[in-house]
Amino acid sequence: MYYYGLKLHALAFHRPDHLPFPESIVFTPASENDLNVHKQNRIPNRSFFGDKIYRDAELSKDMARISNSRILTPVKAVKNQAQVLIQRDKAANDLYSRAVSAIRQSIESLFNWIIEKTDIQRASKVRSTRGLLVHVFGRIAAAFIFLIF
Repeated sequence: MYYYGLKLHALAFHRPDHLPFPESIVFTPASENDLNVHKQNRIPNRSFFGDKIYRDAELSKDMARISNSRILTPVKAVKNQAQVLIQRDKAANDLYSRAVSAIRQSIESLFNWIIEKTDIQRASKVRSTRGLLVHVFGRIAAAFIFLIF
């Protein structure tokens, strides 16, 4: 028995009260770390909103230095941090995380819309990598044709 899996990564423009407009869609093996994918995309002069997996100090410095971009993510808890420090920063961290998550909600809505309109996750008849790629690209094409009309 074999397992074929992909992850869909999308960079999209935030549009208040609308689905985001995809700028880039990338498929990777399911085993690929999300952070590695983002490290490969050097898009200049942008602000990116990601989930906690994208919180990486080295990546943030490189993005600022090389491409004049920044990535905003919810605050991630620090292991073994003193309870006093956690409580001191809690209100600010919660407010910031809530603001970032509110903007990220639209990309989650885009992924949900793709799943709902195309049933892209149902690939039970796929038996090869090539078949999976045909299935996924066909469904994505159908979703965006549906979006246009």
